[in-house]
Amino acid sequence: MARADPTDPTDPAGHRARLRTRLLGDADGLHDHELVEYLLALAIPRRDTKALAKTLLHEFGGIGSLLAADPAALARVGGMGETSSAAIKIAHAAALRMIGTKAREAPVLGNWQALADYLHAALAHVDVEEFHVLHLNTRNMLVRDERMSRGTIDEAAVHVREVIRRALDLGSAALILVHNHPSGDPTPSRADIDITRAIVAAGKPLNIAVHDHIIVGRSGQVSLRAKGLL
Repeated sequence: MARADPTDPTDPAGHRARLRTRLLGDADGLHDHELVEYLLALAIPRRDTKALAKTLLHEFGGIGSLLAADPAALARVGGMGETSSAAIKIAHAAALRMIGTKAREAPVLGNWQALADYLHAALAHVDVEEFHVLHLNTRNMLVRDERMSRGTIDEAAVHVREVIRRALDLGSAALILVHNHPSGDPTPSRADIDITRAIVAAGKPLNIAVHDHIIVGRSGQVSLRAKGLL
């Protein structure tokens, strides 16, 4: 069998070898499509994955949205299968795990930037509304990020009783409420303010504090506490 020639631009195996060399030497120098291309090449080893990588980035609007994409949405793209979709999702999971570790290393209230980075990575590019509850212990350390609901493009059903009951089950001392706005605009709605105040009121007699409600959009984040809306 002929060996790949890394100097031959028409040789797919040689192209892949050059990508690997660049990845191991200076990954910052790779374009987004090259990162996705090499990731897919690990899942589809006998196929040129450059065109598929570019198609995916175009379809989802960038690498952040691609990594956050629902597996069913990935599968609808021609050329994507279960293995290649899993490769995308494992990259996303690994990135969230790394960023989330920083958010868990210190009390949340003194580690706000690490938390903001984690929330952006986890939710800014999700294309449906999700409502998460961050559970904190008595030292205000993040012990769990739990998704409570996943809604349509503009609505996530949140039940106050379920949020408080889960906090009691986990022995949470405090909560931070988080949800995303798929529109990209993190401006709080009247419904956002109302559900926040209802959860605050329900937690108060049980000594469960609600530190904040953070709304995440692609253009930034908004803290209801900072806006005086809690």
